Amino acid sequence: MRSMIVPLTRRYWNVMLIKRQQLAGNWSLPDRWSIIAFLIAGLALLPIAIILRMLVQPAPDVWQHLWATRLAEFLSNTVVLLIGVGLGTTLLGTALAWLVTAYRFPGQRLFDWALMLPMAVPSYVLAFVFMATFDYAGPVQKALRAWFGSSAWFPSIRSGGGAIFVMTLTLYPYVYLLARAAFHEHGRGTFEVARTLGVTRLQAFLRVVLPMARPSLVAGLSLVLMEVLTDVGTVRFLNFPTLSDGIFRIWHGMMDRDAALQSAAVLLLFAFGALLIERYTRGRARYVQEGSRGHGLAQVPLTGWRALAATLVCSFVLATAFLLPVSQLIQWSVHELWHRMPEGLLAIYWRHVRATLILAGAGAVISVLAAVLLAYGTHLSRSPVTRLAARGATLGYAIPGAVIGLGVLLPLSWLDHTLNDVTYQWWGVLPGLIFTGSITGLIYAYVVRFMAVAHSSVEASLEKISPGIEAAARTLGARPIRVLWHVHLPLIRAGMLTGAALVFVDVMKELPITLLLRPFGYETLALWIWQNVAESLWSEAALPALTIVVADLLVVGILIRSATLRGRHSIERT
Repeated sequence: MRSMIVPLTRRYWNVMLIKRQQLAGNWSLPDRWSIIAFLIAGLALLPIAIILRMLVQPAPDVWQHLWATRLAEFLSNTVVLLIGVGLGTTLLGTALAWLVTAYRFPGQRLFDWALMLPMAVPSYVLAFVFMATFDYAGPVQKALRAWFGSSAWFPSIRSGGGAIFVMTLTLYPYVYLLARAAFHEHGRGTFEVARTLGVTRLQAFLRVVLPMARPSLVAGLSLVLMEVLTDVGTVRFLNFPTLSDGIFRIWHGMMDRDAALQSAAVLLLFAFGALLIERYTRGRARYVQEGSRGHGLAQVPLTGWRALAATLVCSFVLATAFLLPVSQLIQWSVHELWHRMPEGLLAIYWRHVRATLILAGAGAVISVLAAVLLAYGTHLSRSPVTRLAARGATLGYAIPGAVIGLGVLLPLSWLDHTLNDVTYQWWGVLPGLIFTGSITGLIYAYVVRFMAVAHSSVEASLEKISPGIEAAARTLGARPIRVLWHVHLPLIRAGMLTGAALVFVDVMKELPITLLLRPFGYETLALWIWQNVAESLWSEAALPALTIVVADLLVVGILIRSATLRGRHSIERT
């Protein structure tokens, strides 16, 4: 009996000792982790703070020069693009989500997941495919002129309307994915009660289902607006310059650093505006379903011309946004490989792939490591200040890449000059541009931009771990670093891999940051596309574009699997 009491007594006193230390304010170890979290947050917020300083210290002469040149055009085009793409993606994504969720028609099960595939095609890839297909010298307009004469009219793809059309097709899956999930989770009871009151199915959707799904729709729309603000390739290819593209035109064309920084500050205001609207709208939404039995809406079978129309609409969207560009890229890539194999195309291709993999791999690994340290530091600290710092560290995903690129370039340039001055004064040596002349600045900017993606995956996995597991490890005397290594990391491995995969693909297709910060002569797949499209070499841009699309498909496959499982569980509970 005594042999049983002694271990129990020791365990009791160990637990009580830990509780007394926590109550007494023994925060030494959490403080260290909090410092790590604050350092990561500070490095992530530094580029944004540098650009914000431009608003505090405006340059009137620079603003007069910008307004006298093209700033008004950049501003108006940005507003038009935000409104047009925002309305287009909301209407298209919501309508398609309602169609595949509430009705049954031929191909409905296929379209339910296939309509997410256009997310795998970057906007600038779809833009140059459409340029080659629908421009004046493309096959479509040539055929129209052959059939109807040289006076046949066709809307120009190189315009604001073309940019809105292209970006709507590639970005609507953000709204579709979240709206589809919201419709699947909607309680059947509220919808049936509305129908018993005499309203039609469409009226019940507009008055009951749509307001309930508003937070999800706003979240999807905010992602769309952030993507629109950060885009450079699509608006440049389609000749519709916005603020993001204007930064590059000022930087490379006018060689005016101050003007580019002031333009970046204006673009940052747009990004903050979109973020605040999203937070305000979602924060005020309080829709709760009480007493609704059964999840998911009853699907109504469509017949006759309605079924045909539903199938045709889904088929048109999928074919235009995914099948057409992918098939054209495959055709061009096969043509290039067949005709340019003796010219060493594969050697050029692998050189670009290797450079892209180095950047994407380094960006993914460092982003995940920073996200783990940030999430674990916040977890141990449980301080509101630390949580606020963590939120700030993930703000980079809402900031356009051009803004982050300029914000990173300034401090790294200062570091390079300072380091060269110090080494020359002390040892007479000039080490050169260590930070801005290497991929260091690129990777730093990638981590600032995409750490939010890794952090969300890591944080979600970390929150699923039972507190009892950590308490047991701490009771046995394990320090936080050992608990992280032996307990948490094995359990959050799936979240880490998912976050790394998402960051990897985002870095592969990132264009604004790479254009601003790449070392001289360092070429990636995205830059290869940029250079070839600038010279109207469509076939030469196909192989790198197809590689990025295939990589994107892996991530979209993860999203499709997650969404399909969620929809299945919702149906099974019905």
